[in-house]
Amino acid sequence: MAEAAAETFGFQTEAKQLLKLMIHSLYSNREIFLRELISNASDAIDKRRFESLSNAAATMPETPRIRIQADKEAKTLTISDDGIGMTRDEVIANLGTIARSGTAEFLDNLTGDQKQDAALIGQFGVGFYSAFIVADRVAVVTRGAAGDASRWESAGEDEFTIEAAERAEQGTDVILYLRDDALEFAEDYRLRHVVTRYSDHIAVSVEMPAVSPTTDDTDDTEVADDSAGETETSWEAVNSAKALWTRSRSDIKDEEYQEFYKHLSHDFDDALAWSHNRVEGKLEYTSLLYLPKRAPFDLWNREAPKGLKLYVQRVFIMDEAEQFLPLYLRFIKGIVDSNDLPLNVSRELLQEDDRVTTIKNALTKRALTMIGKLAKDDPEAYTAFIEDFGDVLKEGVGEDFANREDIARLLRFYSTRADGDTKDASLETYVERMIEGQESIYYLTAESLTNAKSSPHLEVFRERGIEVLLLTDRIDEWMMGSLTEFDGKPMQDIMRGDLSLPGDPEEKEDSGEGADDALTERIKGVLGDQVEAVRPSKRLKDSPACLVLSDMAMGAQMRRIMEASGQALPESKPIFEYNPDHALLERLAEESDEDRFGELLRILFDQAALADGTVPKDTGAYVQRLNRLLLELLNQ
Repeated sequence: MAEAAAETFGFQTEAKQLLKLMIHSLYSNREIFLRELISNASDAIDKRRFESLSNAAATMPETPRIRIQADKEAKTLTISDDGIGMTRDEVIANLGTIARSGTAEFLDNLTGDQKQDAALIGQFGVGFYSAFIVADRVAVVTRGAAGDASRWESAGEDEFTIEAAERAEQGTDVILYLRDDALEFAEDYRLRHVVTRYSDHIAVSVEMPAVSPTTDDTDDTEVADDSAGETETSWEAVNSAKALWTRSRSDIKDEEYQEFYKHLSHDFDDALAWSHNRVEGKLEYTSLLYLPKRAPFDLWNREAPKGLKLYVQRVFIMDEAEQFLPLYLRFIKGIVDSNDLPLNVSRELLQEDDRVTTIKNALTKRALTMIGKLAKDDPEAYTAFIEDFGDVLKEGVGEDFANREDIARLLRFYSTRADGDTKDASLETYVERMIEGQESIYYLTAESLTNAKSSPHLEVFRERGIEVLLLTDRIDEWMMGSLTEFDGKPMQDIMRGDLSLPGDPEEKEDSGEGADDALTERIKGVLGDQVEAVRPSKRLKDSPACLVLSDMAMGAQMRRIMEASGQALPESKPIFEYNPDHALLERLAEESDEDRFGELLRILFDQAALADGTVPKDTGAYVQRLNRLLLELLNQ
């Protein structure tokens, strides 16, 4: 029977873009291609092992292996595995397209900066394409549990071919046709060095043809027990083939932890920190958690796959088991290996298992402790961490009541105490710096740091030397709805309600009734139902007026978020506070022309809205009033 001719397919557009970026962004660190291909082979073996647990018809070799063999004359490098393999349709889907949500967002995030793009490419998890860094042509021969073998081949440009192939057993061979400038990767010593450096922790034996004792490239690793007659090549293990997390922490070097992180996450950066623990007792499990250095491109997609890699009794069960950490810690990478869960556990069973809840609670505490330790040991690195992950941590304030105080301790904010533009004020340091008699933690929310620093609401606080936290992130107002106190100190929004400040005499606790009644009533007559109330201000020292929210009103920040999501909201009326000692208000109080009084007052009202980062409801009318005032001044 004649063999079917090879079929040619075009790469998905996104795949073509990625291939070009892969070659140019990662060229300076070419050896990582081998780490990525070995990592993929290890994952494929894990998946085959898991399938054999749940499918009686599936088989698993007694000792699955990854084999690496170079041919100098042919200029090829072959990485073979006993993994799950692929069917023809799976080959087309997995190697010809990027069938992942967020692909467009990922490509939009690429900057052209090689270092930054390399990190993003790693996070996106497309390590197979790194083969084209050293190869001008790549072939994949693979066979799944069912069906015949297929051969995929491409030069990494516009298209690839698929044809029938021969492979006796289930698994995959990746064949790299090396570029002339990459022939170092056909050298035995070079390959061994890369495997030992990057893949020593792989829990699968990575083997290469045994080196003759008479050569200079002798190796102390033991020769693998080869099946009689299987092949004429004698193979030996190059790596230790022991899962890193099963080893004692005292026996593991920092470099090994970092390389395992890169294998696990496909990140090209080192991890910021890690926590490795073994728990024995009522429940027995091992966890290894990592803190990434930078945020993934899809961090804000709460529906994107996330979670730890789950093993049961050293057997891989599933990727991205989200049941072991809360959603606000979705950026943490790692593994959990349980001795108590059943091998046939499913995602549905994980959601209903009390043991999983117990492990989740413990891992959450451990993760928060790890983050707190980074904050204490390396403040500079922690500042960078907060820039990337601080807003995600804030989700936990509203979602994790049990750990709310611990999460709050990890947060950092802008502050009126700081000169720079760095979020370096913690709630703990704020409490330590509180002035005598101060009972509340004061904060202000704004659309930007510039708006926050120029807010008239800060004037009395600056005069009295009282620190105010400046909250400028979109999530802040929502978060503060849950964070009502810290360390027994109530949180107070300085843009809301009537202020109670340290050192205020009792008689100033009222709303300002008395000598200013006449001006208050005139202002009420002009603003009418645009405002909830009018009163002299205790906040203002230099500005003529400001807008204040009532205690129950929704803030401007939250209102913008809700309206952007399409929700209809009831109108919210501010409180208009004016500074009776300001020259403008003194002059306004003397104005006898009520029309002119109203005209000038409405300008002040709209300016107060602008000072809070809110656009006046009728910007056209505001501009016309300003123009009339300017024309009047010019004609004087």
